[in-house]
Amino acid sequence: MFRLLVLLFIVVPAIELWGLIAVGKWIGGWTTVGMVILSGVLGAWLAKQQGLQVLRLVQLQLSRGELPTNALLDGLLVLGGGMLLLTPGFFTDIAGLVLLIPYTRMFVRFFLKKWIVSLIASGRITMIFRR
Repeated sequence: MFRLLVLLFIVVPAIELWGLIAVGKWIGGWTTVGMVILSGVLGAWLAKQQGLQVLRLVQLQLSRGELPTNALLDGLLVLGGGMLLLTPGFFTDIAGLVLLIPYTRMFVRFFLKKWIVSLIASGRITMIFRR
């Protein structure tokens, strides 16, 4: 867990800062700041649109008596993508867009489901059902 926190709070911001400086040298400082602000605004709008679409899908599946497993995973990925797009930096923006675009999110969801199933099969996650 400590390694993950080090990666999250030290390595990722350092890479983002390097990327911002490199892009700033290439296209100019104000243009870089404008692009970061634009990506944040666009990301918030896209996250809202995709989030509402996923919410409608969850409600539809629940009203039909279906389990909305894919829709709930999509909601988790949309939330993560929105948070990544609101974080200043170009690398997190790319990762956030991958999670917000439905066609690429489908591939991420497939691998996420596969990883969760392997964790359950190995016994690292225990499912307890109560009635």
